[in-house]
Amino acid sequence: MRKVCIVGAGSSGIAACRVLAARGIDFDCYEKGSDVGGNWRYDNDNGMSSAYRSLFINTSRRMMQYAAYPMPEDYPDYPHHTQIARYFDDYVDHFGLRERITFNTEVTSVEPAAGDRWLVTLDDRTAHTYEAVMVANGHHWDPRWPEPPFPGQDSFEGEQLHSHHYREPDERFRDTNVLVLGIGNSATDIAVETSRYSRMTYLAMRRGAHVLPKYLQGKPVDEMGTEFLSRLPFWLIRWAFSRALKQAQGDMEAYGLPKPDHKLGEAHPTISSELLPGIGHGRIKVKPNIGRISGKTVHFVDGSSVEIDTIVWCTGYRITFPFLAPYVVDPADNQIALYRRVVHPERPGLYFIGLVQPLGAIMPIAELQSEWIADVLEGRVALPEPDEMRKVIEHEHRRMRKRYVASKRHTIQVDFHPYTRMLRRERARKRGVRRALAERSHELRSPMATG
Repeated sequence: MRKVCIVGAGSSGIAACRVLAARGIDFDCYEKGSDVGGNWRYDNDNGMSSAYRSLFINTSRRMMQYAAYPMPEDYPDYPHHTQIARYFDDYVDHFGLRERITFNTEVTSVEPAAGDRWLVTLDDRTAHTYEAVMVANGHHWDPRWPEPPFPGQDSFEGEQLHSHHYREPDERFRDTNVLVLGIGNSATDIAVETSRYSRMTYLAMRRGAHVLPKYLQGKPVDEMGTEFLSRLPFWLIRWAFSRALKQAQGDMEAYGLPKPDHKLGEAHPTISSELLPGIGHGRIKVKPNIGRISGKTVHFVDGSSVEIDTIVWCTGYRITFPFLAPYVVDPADNQIALYRRVVHPERPGLYFIGLVQPLGAIMPIAELQSEWIADVLEGRVALPEPDEMRKVIEHEHRRMRKRYVASKRHTIQVDFHPYTRMLRRERARKRGVRRALAERSHELRSPMATG
């Protein structure tokens, strides 16, 4: 391989840089902003960060850290975003990656070129040819608003913003009625925070959720799902975890939340140790989904209505690649057909790093994905034929539809330990072994073998 292009220097992009640098694979990394860290750099000047001032991670540092560079031991179990950004700075400086990244440079186009190569055009209109492209532009930066809009949403007389643009509970929320729509992690964080300043914060949702505390039985909740336990039948893990959760905090209905219409583990987890007390303190009132909006009055599907000053839409994000034409990749409805969530079966040399929503953390996954693709680039590991990859993709899509609640939020969901085991199996798909097995199979099928 002559050269690889890495798009983005967020948490996944710098993992790819570190792996390629360690392997001696030449690369260019282009970052739209002036620093590394992507979503975790507060008010990142690339315009793509969704971090708010009070943000703490909701996966523990031991689950989130890179294998090649653990987080400092004096970091808390759940670090603040400023500590995460500092960790990324230390990571790139430790491995000497900063000078390998071209900052303040946007990739505007990635197109197939002759000979299974890729033509990458930058915002200064220069173009460069690469043998492979590793896309690491993130998937929490293009806000998805309600689709379709609620009746009257466009004429709402108060203020409305997407959670992507929320930064802190400033004066706009003081002594006002705030409505937060959603029951994901951003929604619960923003509802809790605004409730400390608002006259009242209302939390509306289409369906209920299992709200997990950050600690369970004295441990960070995500550390209870060990690699060993992940090998047990999923129904058994869910039964044991549900029992421990119920003993710790009871049913969601006891707090006025709707009963979840799905089992634990069938939706991305909502983690908050402050939402349920906030409801209990009377600072947050739970509402069902919005029915319609009239002026500043929000009418809910149960027939109730409230005068609202500000609506915060916590309705997720669209998976978007503005530099890839739809004929190359079309992520309509957040669906993108990738082998093992990384490899495009019809586009040799096009790889996606960190394009997953794990029950766990993205960073170590992106690191392992990069190791796998580096194996492929070096010719150590073989990829299946495109037909085989498409069959695996369809099989995984069927499993996804069976397991998770139907939602644009769950199109790239993976379970941390099973997924990383699968990546390790892919790394064991040695090219020499594959060829030997294929040749042996051909010999066995040959008429000469039976003669």
